[in-house]
Amino acid sequence: MKQDLQKIEQEVQEEVKEIEEKIQTSETFLLSAILALSGGFQDAYTYNVRDKVFSNAQTGNVVLMSQHMMMGEWGRALHYLFPVIAFAMGVLVAEQIGHKYKMAKKIHWRQIIVAIEFVILFAVGFIPSAYNMIATMLVSFACSMQVQAFRKVHGYGYASTMCIGNLRSGTESLSVYIRDRKPESLKKMAHYYGIILTFAIGAGIGGICSIHIGMKAIWGSSVLLILACMMMVQEKR
Repeated sequence: MKQDLQKIEQEVQEEVKEIEEKIQTSETFLLSAILALSGGFQDAYTYNVRDKVFSNAQTGNVVLMSQHMMMGEWGRALHYLFPVIAFAMGVLVAEQIGHKYKMAKKIHWRQIIVAIEFVILFAVGFIPSAYNMIATMLVSFACSMQVQAFRKVHGYGYASTMCIGNLRSGTESLSVYIRDRKPESLKKMAHYYGIILTFAIGAGIGGICSIHIGMKAIWGSSVLLILACMMMVQEKR
């Protein structure tokens, strides 16, 4: 009886290991880090170049929208409302694409998302400052598609274009490690804090590029998306 239980336990551990290996292949930290760099870059770009509006941090947009509404500044409030709506629409479209092409064999549905995001961000670089609202809405739409499509790193749920959820999960894992001393919790914490750090680096680079280059700085994010897409193509092969 004891031998049977040991055998079953060994088989379960082997199955778990196989699942983890599959997850690590398709949801690598490197790919997630590149997407986080791009996410931070996008937020810094729209804030510095497109009328101080966030493309990713929709909580900030809601706060500022509400403030301007209460002050009776309806025109300014719309600058923050429309990106929120665009963000929601991006999630909707990405979910539909994921459902429709989930079983596609020639191309992974996430590659479609990245390709669309690349085209949108590349086009934003040509939009003049007179149409900043449209540009910000497009960036918000693109980054929300990324959020919807890429939600795990090594099997851990995360967000590549914002920090609050990652900060909560990372700190929770740290607390669990302090209490139970489980290496897995420490590993989990490192993944979340690593993504936050990468996002911050992307935001810093994006801010500097935006100040010195201007509207076309968003193409830096497009380059990062090309790298991500190339990694997924290689992974598919």
